[in-house]
Amino acid sequence: MRTHFLFAMTALGVFLVTLKPAFAATATGSMNVQIQIIAECLVTSATDLDFGTEGIIASNIDQTSTISVQCTDGTPYNVGLGAGAGSGATVTNRLMTGPASATISYALYRDSGRTQNWGETVGTDTVAGTGNGNVQAITVYGRVPAQATPGVGTYTDSVTVTVTY
Repeated sequence: MRTHFLFAMTALGVFLVTLKPAFAATATGSMNVQIQIIAECLVTSATDLDFGTEGIIASNIDQTSTISVQCTDGTPYNVGLGAGAGSGATVTNRLMTGPASATISYALYRDSGRTQNWGETVGTDTVAGTGNGNVQAITVYGRVPAQATPGVGTYTDSVTVTVTY
């Protein structure tokens, strides 16, 4: 019986040793996470300014376009519009060019009454704003004034949008 008892105790000891829970150790640390945001602005889009299809330009033709600008929150900016690509164009007399280098005069304005010319001199004829981190839409008011109508064809121009920040 004593042999059975010793055998049973030995077997129980081996069983208990194999059931011993595994203890895991842990260690902790930390890491730094960082980003630096700088002042930045983007022209995210600019819709075409399409004056449509006309015959004789006997009265003003008005249309609008939208420039979308996105600037970091709190960043002041100014949006300027260049003179365009028409030969001899200025920010006060832009020119769309068509067949045989004929031109059609047009103007771009900052206000719906079309009294404030839109140019590219900061503090004089640009549109100012402050970024909020989201895309901000700015309306461009265009006008083709009554003028002698040139020959039939498509007349185009390309205007540079500049955001100064």
